[in-house]
Amino acid sequence: MEEANAPLLEQISPTSMVQYEDEQDQVLTQRFCRESKKLWDIVAPAIFSRLASFSMFVITQAFAGHLGDHEFAAVSIANNVIINLNFGLLSQLKNIVIAWVSLVALVVHVILSWLFVYKLQVGVVGTAITLDISWWILAIGQLSYAVFGGCPLTWSGFCTEAFSGLWEFIKLSAASGVMLCLEVWYYAILVLMTGNLANAEVAVDALSICMTINGWAMNIPLAFFNATGIRVANELGAGNGKGAKFATTVSVVTSIAIGLLFCLLIMIFHKEIAFIFSSSKPVLQQVNKLYILLAFTLLLNSVQPILSGVAVGCGWQSYVAYINLGCYYIIGVPVGFFMGWFFNKGVMSINSRSDTLYVIPLGRSYLTLKLL
Repeated sequence: MEEANAPLLEQISPTSMVQYEDEQDQVLTQRFCRESKKLWDIVAPAIFSRLASFSMFVITQAFAGHLGDHEFAAVSIANNVIINLNFGLLSQLKNIVIAWVSLVALVVHVILSWLFVYKLQVGVVGTAITLDISWWILAIGQLSYAVFGGCPLTWSGFCTEAFSGLWEFIKLSAASGVMLCLEVWYYAILVLMTGNLANAEVAVDALSICMTINGWAMNIPLAFFNATGIRVANELGAGNGKGAKFATTVSVVTSIAIGLLFCLLIMIFHKEIAFIFSSSKPVLQQVNKLYILLAFTLLLNSVQPILSGVAVGCGWQSYVAYINLGCYYIIGVPVGFFMGWFFNKGVMSINSRSDTLYVIPLGRSYLTLKLL
């Protein structure tokens, strides 16, 4: 119990303050490189584990898409609606372990998908079975590592101390959970609304392809979301507000550069990228109409999660939850409803309004940097 009551942060010494002042006098490029190294130590394994985990959804949809349009629409609704209602990630410091477990699960998923769909010819049911098996591998692998000696300093078996401070943890995490759920469930609503448009099968397939590409690419800024929250919290905990602001700047610049790269790739390969998921000509034509909106979405997505990460690091989760509620549900859903049904804009209205909404959260960037 004495260790449990030990302070998480040591008192700032005069030597540490002198060291920080010396760092401020260094060349900007040196500071940027040093901060980037700290950031990528957290981000790199997180990006790999997120991409590996999400790629299982991508592979499942790709196999289902080449079975037929009906199968692809069914899997898309299951992945984007049903699974998103209860899907979440736990950020841990041992990202390397999660990365290795994710790699094993991804390799097994590819092999099983090929076996069930093409060899055993189970069809769309086989894609669902392989996804279930892969997720169980992820869960069992991480649980086994934690329970069987992988975390000796934090896991010594079940005890009553595990329930100490539980209410404080619930209050802290509730706002973060609401913030993320409001954003994730919004995309599920997009798919449900698209299913009620004219020629719904093609519309759902096209939107699902764009959302899958967006979701796959967004795993990178989401990794920066976690890393930025950690870096900002560490700097603020050490009483270094300027360091927190600089960490935010490095994260935003790095993520925007990656977002520009993805935006450029979509612009260049917009005709080829949809072939991964479907060979249906109507679906490919519809996706080709949406590629500019998709590229713009990827670019804006490179900034918005970083600002949410800053909010988490500062303890402002509740504010972001209110912003997400207003942007996505009070403004976004009604606007999309009127554009899609009263103005007959179809799936273009569904995708374009999600782009417009990203401009609103960007307005909190100035406020975020001013408050740090």
